[in-house]
Amino acid sequence: MPSEKTLPQIFKYVDENVESYKNLLKEAVAIPSVSCDAKYRDDCVRMVQWTKDKLKEVGATTELRDVGFQNIDGKEIKLPPVLVGTLGNDPKKNTICIYGHLDVQPALKSDGWESEPFELVERNGKLYGRGSTDDKGPVLGWLHAINAYKGVGEELPVNLKFIFECMEESGSEGLDELLMDKLKPEGFFDSVDYVCISDNYWLGTTKPCITYGLRGISYYFLEVECAKMDLHSGVYGGTVHEAMSDLIYLMNTLVDKDGKILITDVYKSVAPLTENEKKLYDTIDFDPEAYRKSIEAHKLAHNGVKEQLLMHRWRYPSLSLHGIEGAAFQPGAKTVIPGKVIGKFSMRLVPDQEPAEIEKLVFDFVHKKWAERGSPNKMRIWAQSGRAWTENPDHPHYQAAARATKLIYQTDPDMSREGGSIPVTITLQEASNKNVLLLPMGAGDDMAHSQNEKLNVRNYIEGIKLFATYLMEVGKLAK
Repeated sequence: MPSEKTLPQIFKYVDENVESYKNLLKEAVAIPSVSCDAKYRDDCVRMVQWTKDKLKEVGATTELRDVGFQNIDGKEIKLPPVLVGTLGNDPKKNTICIYGHLDVQPALKSDGWESEPFELVERNGKLYGRGSTDDKGPVLGWLHAINAYKGVGEELPVNLKFIFECMEESGSEGLDELLMDKLKPEGFFDSVDYVCISDNYWLGTTKPCITYGLRGISYYFLEVECAKMDLHSGVYGGTVHEAMSDLIYLMNTLVDKDGKILITDVYKSVAPLTENEKKLYDTIDFDPEAYRKSIEAHKLAHNGVKEQLLMHRWRYPSLSLHGIEGAAFQPGAKTVIPGKVIGKFSMRLVPDQEPAEIEKLVFDFVHKKWAERGSPNKMRIWAQSGRAWTENPDHPHYQAAARATKLIYQTDPDMSREGGSIPVTITLQEASNKNVLLLPMGAGDDMAHSQNEKLNVRNYIEGIKLFATYLMEVGKLAK
């Protein structure tokens, strides 16, 4: 096993290879692996293959697992394969299963990016590019950490298993079935002792954290279709009951201007706030004003009160409207009346909300509002959901990660929950029956799903050192 003297050598090696790490991230960002758009499906497959080659270069055995097809606009489109890998099988060592994703959200320069989103650009110590922090930088961070051990002539202190997918941003289609129905019965998780995911972020911009809870998510699709008639005539006299008007009406009934969800009984099953949890919000290191400035917001919700902001980010559900498919979105005046539109919104779920229960509440509410509308058009709603997740932050696995974080950043990390969702987290927990930990590389202002997504150079490089140290600390845990 490597000794404590190994880490300073690894840190030196990492510092000497910064430019090569940036160049590899540049290569990865240049592949537009947008999973929600079928026209980028070949790029998603290319991204998986690119990562497979990099895994093989660090000595891992790899395979690409087929996960079937998805239906997009009535067409069967093949899903990108899932990359599965193994590095080391020493029975005396602990084994960590590492999960990451290779797909990204859509991005166009015209959305408001200062540079081309699929060209990694460094400005003021920050690496801008779609996927830089979510999740290509962290995925590469693991490979760089492994290479650093090799670079100083030391063996890894743990065995590693890898699961890298390219559909996370689109609901991880096919992944649950692969994990539960194939990999688990095949014994892939039998030797796994711990699971680690780095697809989350520090709470703020300066203080590191480790995440022990995530909100679940339900994606909703609300379709309104006009009766078959002359849509063009609607331009001249309102003779058509427009689908868009109906959809806007329905979506406007879901949430108020302050973010309160208007769906009947949706807060009823939220776990009650305990005194111990309440104290956590008082002591956690989070500066609302610094956060507001970092994301360049004019004003924060809930009057900027720290405890209220954190509770609404972590322990209360939220509802967001995302877009309308089928409507004219190009610049300039348009008088086209769409015959069918699909509104997209999502809800973030929290303990003790169950997806099936919340879906029923949403469906019942929407159908009630539709009946009140009295439209002659057709409406349907459907959803796909994932549950909320929590772990025990006092587990030895979390304490090992805390020691690693303190060594790198010279401060104890906050143990925090997170406002985002990674549905596969709970599946990995159930498939492995082991402790799952979220170890962030990125900062809270990385704008992962927004314009000008970035990863601080400091977080990238120190994150590689953190991953290497985490591997060392887990290697010390009792087998």
